[in-house]
Amino acid sequence: MTTLLDLAASSVNQDPDAFAAEVLANGPVQWSDTHRAWLVFSHAEVADCFRDQRLSADRIEPFERVAAEQPEAFGRIVELLAGWMIFRDPPAHTRLRDPVRRAVTPRVVEGVRPAAERIVEDLLSAMPSSGEFDFKAGFAEVLPALVIADLLGVPGSERHHFKQWSDDLGEIVFSVRPGAIPADRVRQAADDFTVFFSDLIEHRRRHPGDDLISLMVQGGGDQLSPMELVGACTLLLFAGHETTTNMLVSSIRLLHEHPDQRERLVADPAVLPFAADELLRVGGPAKSMVRRVAEPHVRGGQQLERNQKVYLVILTANRDPKVFEHPEVLDLGRDPNTHLGFGWGLHHCLGAPLARMELTAALRRLYQEYPNLRPAEPDRPWSGNELGRGFGRMNVLL
Repeated sequence: MTTLLDLAASSVNQDPDAFAAEVLANGPVQWSDTHRAWLVFSHAEVADCFRDQRLSADRIEPFERVAAEQPEAFGRIVELLAGWMIFRDPPAHTRLRDPVRRAVTPRVVEGVRPAAERIVEDLLSAMPSSGEFDFKAGFAEVLPALVIADLLGVPGSERHHFKQWSDDLGEIVFSVRPGAIPADRVRQAADDFTVFFSDLIEHRRRHPGDDLISLMVQGGGDQLSPMELVGACTLLLFAGHETTTNMLVSSIRLLHEHPDQRERLVADPAVLPFAADELLRVGGPAKSMVRRVAEPHVRGGQQLERNQKVYLVILTANRDPKVFEHPEVLDLGRDPNTHLGFGWGLHHCLGAPLARMELTAALRRLYQEYPNLRPAEPDRPWSGNELGRGFGRMNVLL
């Protein structure tokens, strides 16, 4: 049966629990006329899709088709994104991922905790004692940018450039119609990233340190081309602060709507190992991830044909009552919590431990210092397209 299912609909953004309950009752895999694609809704099927190599994650080929119809400069953007493991299938995905996996170890992440806690304290000390405050610009964007800069061994003073470059690249990364985006500004961001990281990588080859770039270069970076290594660094920088920024903003809204859980976060240290995962399950910025059918097969009782588009709908998988008891309830102590907000299998996010550490440490200290912190516009609606959900800004009252 064909339907007009629309992941970008306002009703999906505002009430994902109701949407999930409705679609999960109608089957784990459904066709959407709106997206001209299959939508995979259940936790079991989405998790299986992440592991199934009959579904391709490769977005470089579609980008290359767009580039063929764009000015030549657009090709440089595609060349940079070709180094992003998240857009590739094995064996290219494995080759791109291995140097990063060997560098981003639990020891490395734990080693940055003191720096992250110090940055949180510095940001808190710079905030006013009361009144209205631009939380996104003054805290949520700054913390992860400075932490990932510290990990990469780049000057924190460059974070303003990183933010602009990442925003520009994000127009391509999060677009469902990249060909409609003017290429000049995005090309400039790609060029700036390339020049900056090429110089830094060469410096680290000659003068290695204990930063991620040095560790990647020493731990197998020679298996990557110079542009692929630049792409890997760019992905780390982009993913290292984009997701955490959005999660900090969304968490302020969620915790305002659940004051009992906000108080629990501050008062009960036992929930700290679990809180970030539950916030990500309920308010994660990734609504879905896109795949393409590489090999025809049957899934959820539906026949998927070659080259059809498939959306892995994380938003509904994370609300599947077959996996999560009372999925509509925000429970910061939820354990186990097998949410799919960090992906799954080969495409599980390598930066997940870092995001958990930053999110929990930052929110707990924020509410310790500002127990009455709340959104200045508590009823402003959620926004998003078929790929993501969140808020563009977040002013708070202290």
